[in-house]
Order: sequence, then C-alpha cells, then structure tokens
Amino acid sequence: MSRIGKKPVEIPQGVKVEQKGKAVQATGPLGTLQVDCHPAIDVKIDTGANQILVSNPDAGDREKKALHGTMRSLLNNLVLGVSKGFERQMQIFGTGYNVKEQGGKLVLQVGYCHPVEMKIPQGLKVDIKVPATRGNDVPASFILTSPDKQQLGQFAANVRKVRPPEPYKGKGIRYADEVVRRKVGKAFASGA
Repeated sequence: MSRIGKKPVEIPQGVKVEQKGKAVQATGPLGTLQVDCHPAIDVKIDTGANQILVSNPDAGDREKKALHGTMRSLLNNLVLGVSKGFERQMQIFGTGYNVKEQGGKLVLQVGYCHPVEMKIPQGLKVDIKVPATRGNDVPASFILTSPDKQQLGQFAANVRKVRPPEPYKGKGIRYADEVVRRKVGKAFASGA
C-alpha cells in the first residue's frame, strides 16, 4: 500500500470539489481545474470531513501501487492549485540579456540574432521583477504563476530550454533555486 496514497487530501475553505464519473473537478478562488482519475484507483469525496479519499482495491499489484500515490498527488495539486496556486522563479544571467511581456507573449533577448517569442498559455501569469541583466551580479528575473502545476512546470522548462545555463560563465536561463556547477576554462602555460 502506498504511504502517500493512504493520506487523505484535505479540502480547504472556499474550494468546492465534485466528482463526475472518473473525473474530479475543483473550483476555488483561482479558477476551475479537472483531473481524470485512473479506472484502477477508487476516489471518494467525503463532504462531512472535507476530504478526498483515494484507495487501491488491488494492493498487491505493483503498477496500481504506484498509481495510488500518483493519483493522490495529482488530486492534492488540483486542490492546492485552485486555492493557493503555484509559482516558479526564473533568472537570466548574461550581459545584454533581457525579458519582456508583449501582446500575450514572453519575449526573450538571450544572445541570438533575433528575439525569441513564446506564447504564454491561458491561465499562466508572468511577473517581471528585473527586466534586464545588470553586469554579472544582477540577473534579469521573473516569476511564473499558475493554478495548474503541470502547465506551469512545462512552460518553465520550455523557457529554460531556449538558452540553458552554460558551465563556464554561467550565462543562460535558469530556475532561481538551480545550482549551476561551474567548470574551469583552459589554463595557458607559459611558453618556456
């Protein structure tokens, strides 16, 4: 039995959860999201205790054991997303690199001969804190926020993929909490 799957998902105040067949829909202050549950996993909404209970009828099967914990995590992210939301902080290092939001697109100037434009998905917000890098010490930074954790993570990964951080000077787009292992460049010996 999955230890994560056994824990009930608490439904916070102001969030309404309803089940439609195998789909669970949550409505809260930040919007409405829906998760389709796997047919092998049983999901029950306990309105009296304000909880979502996830159970696995076949505890011996390895695949269903993994699905049990996964379904519970997806339902927990669903409830947290519509109540609090999720955010991802991003930073851009590199001289002359900058970021701006223009007409529903994220425009990145990161060392290519052209600006890279990325369409911002619906429901995702971009908050630019520092629009351009200032030397090597102050990076450009922005925060992505969304109630949908999967959508947020995918968009953040796509943004990072435009110019991943390189190991010599550390230039590129990275998550704020990411540690980039730096390499030492070539060492020139004196010609003796």
